[in-house]
Amino acid sequence: MRIAFVVQRYGPEINGGAEMEARLLAEHLSPYMQIDVLTTCAVDYMTWENCLAPGLEQVNSVPVRRFPVRTPRNVAAFNRFSSEILARSRSFYDEMQWMELQGPDTPELFDYIQQHQDEYDLFLFFTYLYATTYVGLQLAPHKSLLFPTAHDERWIHFDIFRPLFHLPRGFIFNSHEEEEFTRAKFRNDYIPGIVLGVGIDIPSVPLVETLKDEYILYLGRIDSSKGCDELFRYFLRYKEATRDPVKLVLIGAAVTPVPQHLDIIHLGYMKEERFAWLRDAQLLVLPSAYESLSLVTLEAWALGVPVLLNGRSPVLRGHCQRSNGGLFYDNEEEFIESLRLLRLKPELRLRLGRQGEAYVTQNYQWSRVTKQYVAFMRQMCQQTASGISSVGVNRQRVNRS
Repeated sequence: MRIAFVVQRYGPEINGGAEMEARLLAEHLSPYMQIDVLTTCAVDYMTWENCLAPGLEQVNSVPVRRFPVRTPRNVAAFNRFSSEILARSRSFYDEMQWMELQGPDTPELFDYIQQHQDEYDLFLFFTYLYATTYVGLQLAPHKSLLFPTAHDERWIHFDIFRPLFHLPRGFIFNSHEEEEFTRAKFRNDYIPGIVLGVGIDIPSVPLVETLKDEYILYLGRIDSSKGCDELFRYFLRYKEATRDPVKLVLIGAAVTPVPQHLDIIHLGYMKEERFAWLRDAQLLVLPSAYESLSLVTLEAWALGVPVLLNGRSPVLRGHCQRSNGGLFYDNEEEFIESLRLLRLKPELRLRLGRQGEAYVTQNYQWSRVTKQYVAFMRQMCQQTASGISSVGVNRQRVNRS
């Protein structure tokens, strides 16, 4: 099998989200099939500025073909237009203009898909949200799989996405909650799909000195869209209510300003060093309400670290309930009481961390995940080669609980 992975950004310098999932999958599946990655020269998802050289290169033994972005995004214009059309009735043409501004604008990538599609058995598109998927999938829908990373956010309710979710040969979902949302939203049960996500390697923890004081950890992009403003507010209210000396440590690039407070410590972006800070944390806190998998939650559990999660995210709530690896909250009061309980009960933290570790071991081992990917892709290749329509084919379900 020769499979093209199509993703908006790709590389080891991109640490998180669908792009990281795409890289992990490409590297773990390459022994079983020929993987080519088709992507842009961009690193920054806000500007799409061309930072990497176009052309073919090898990234951890995976062939990666990069295409230039023709027009970088005007971030201010995009944000203004997004706010404008969300505040009023919008037309199909408004939404198409939004997608044009969203980008990335990569005509050479689209030309490549159109001209070389017969050389591939399947295309696997990552994330419904960007033009690389929105345009690219329409060029070869009969041999395309969609890895949507879908959740209930404003953009997915745009009418332009409705036809897109009826085009692919099949779906690969990160979680049962993502599949249930997608099926209910788009009524596309006739298209086969499978819940797989990715595997988790037990992180190798470097010899790095961390904080002597007790701390909880946030790991990821520091952004209001990730719930960080709410986290800061809840944490400071917790401090006022309890006088607990615990600190909040943040690791990640800051988009939202970090409050100036003695007990809030921003360490910036880290690679492998972050695992030492994760291992030594009393717990990981994840305030995002919009997740389709959450690799960082699985990494915390792989290290035996309990979690405190935003229960308004169906995916995070589902992880928590299936694993018994942490607690979740729906509001400020529940955040304060949950954090108070976890701080007062070290034996509870230990038990939750061990249960989370068992959940990851049982459900997210790469040997199991790769076997399921290979089987599903072979089935999709067979249907594509024989010309079988996806209509009437029963979708697959995999029990990951």
